[in-house]
Amino acid sequence: MTKIKIAIVVGSNRRESINRKLAQAIVKLADGRIIPKFVQIDDLPMYNQDHESSLPASVARFKAEIGEADGLLFVTPEHNRSIPTVLKNAIDWGARPYGQSVWIGKPAAITGTSPGAIGTAIAQQHLRQVVANLGALVMGGEAYVSFKPGLIDEAGTISDQGTKQFLQNFIDQFSSLAARLANHEVATLVA
Repeated sequence: MTKIKIAIVVGSNRRESINRKLAQAIVKLADGRIIPKFVQIDDLPMYNQDHESSLPASVARFKAEIGEADGLLFVTPEHNRSIPTVLKNAIDWGARPYGQSVWIGKPAAITGTSPGAIGTAIAQQHLRQVVANLGALVMGGEAYVSFKPGLIDEAGTISDQGTKQFLQNFIDQFSSLAARLANHEVATLVA
């Protein structure tokens, strides 16, 4: 089986982000079946249509990394019952200029964690709505993770067996979907 390239977009720019730790733990669960690429988004300038004709270097790099990926894994916190500004900014840059969106036809999976009981449920719902509207093929199902101390150990492994099995199923389903779609041409949509 050919390894697929997965662009991992973490919706947090915090150095000790629990969502980054979760994303890294999920990559371990993929057990070498994917080629992960953590895509930096915290260096992107705030979206401004005036800069579309000459994209800033960080935006061009971001769009190229997303464009090269066979699939997208979004791992995001929830800010004020929605997606973080840094993530929305990246999504906007990826969708522009008009007709040059990198999101069209890309299989995507969404998860995230927070200390709260509903573990980023509302942010994931908003993110699903936004990227699906831009033409990404968002995997069904929900992957809310309530973060508790010790959930991810010092080695970056998920220590809670129930959560580990849940996320194992999640990444298995997504990598299988992305591999199937990578081997078939997906009809493009107009963004």
